[in-house]
Amino acid sequence: MSDSITGCGYHPLKYALSWILWPALFVTCMAVTAYGFKIEQPIIFFNIAYIFLIISLFFLEKWMPHERAWLNPDGQNIASILHTLSSKGTVQGILIFSGTIGLVGLFENPDYGVWPSDWPLWAQVCLGVVAAEFPLYWVHRAGHETAFVWRFHAVHHSVTKLWFLNTGRFHFVDSLLSVVFGTAVLIAMGAPLEVMRWHLAITAFIGMLTHCNVEMRFGWINYVFNTPALHRWHHSKDLKEGNRNYGENVMIWDHVFRTYYDARYRPPVDIGMKDYMPARFSKQILWPFLPVSLKKRLEPGFEPLPFIKEEH
Repeated sequence: MSDSITGCGYHPLKYALSWILWPALFVTCMAVTAYGFKIEQPIIFFNIAYIFLIISLFFLEKWMPHERAWLNPDGQNIASILHTLSSKGTVQGILIFSGTIGLVGLFENPDYGVWPSDWPLWAQVCLGVVAAEFPLYWVHRAGHETAFVWRFHAVHHSVTKLWFLNTGRFHFVDSLLSVVFGTAVLIAMGAPLEVMRWHLAITAFIGMLTHCNVEMRFGWINYVFNTPALHRWHHSKDLKEGNRNYGENVMIWDHVFRTYYDARYRPPVDIGMKDYMPARFSKQILWPFLPVSLKKRLEPGFEPLPFIKEEH
C-alpha cells in the first residue's frame, strides 16, 4: 500500500515518527478532551487540544511534508479560512437554534429509541461514531454521485493541495447536510448529549489529521480509520481513485459498500477537479446557486462540463 513510499527521503527519526505521529496526536487530543469531560470543562479542553493539533501540524508540515510541492502557496488561504468560518458558523447556528427550540433536551434525558444507555461510555461513543457514519457516508457519496449535491461539495475538491488549513473548507450547505443527517441518526436512536459531544470532537480531530500534509505511515490503521493516506486518493482527479473512501471518521461503510481504495503506488500530487471554480470566496459561495448563463457573465473563461459520476 501507499505507506511504503516516502515523500521526504529516508531519515531515521522522521521514518520512526511517521509510524507513531497519527496515533500519538489523536490519542493526545482525546486524552486532553477526556480530562475536560472529567472536570466538566469539555469545551475549554477540546479547544486546547484542537489548538495543540493545529500548531503541531503547522510545524510538522514544514519539517516532514508528504508533498513538498504542497508547501507552495495556492492563493486560497483566505478563501479556505472564510469557508471554515462560514461552515463552522452554520454548525454553531444549528446548535444555538436547537437549544432555543428545545432539541438539545432530546439528548439530555432520552427516554425513547434503542440506545444502550447501560453500556460503558467508551462503547457508547464507538457505537455513536459508527451509527452517525452511515448517513455521513451516504451524504458524502451523494456529493460525488449526484450533480446537485456535487455543486456544493465541489468547493472542497477545488483545492490543488492538501494541508491542515483545508480541513474546514466546505460550502456551508455541504456542512449543513452532513450535520443534519449525522445528528438525526443519533437523535432517532436516543443517544445522550455526551455521546454527541464526543462524536463532534472525534470528527474534528480526525478531520484535521486527514487533510494534513505530513509524511505518515499507518499499517492496519488504514483499514479502520480515515487517514491522510486514504484521503489523498479521495482528492485524485482520476474518478476511479477519487470516488472512493467516503468515510468521515471510520472506513466501515466503505468496506461494506466496496468503495474502500488504497494502492501500492504513490497518490497523485496533482489533485483537484476538472470542473471550474472561481478563485474568490464570494463567488465560490454563490457558484452552486447560479445558472450557467450568469456564471459565464461573471467568469468569461467558464465552460460547463457534463457531470460524470465515474470514469470507465
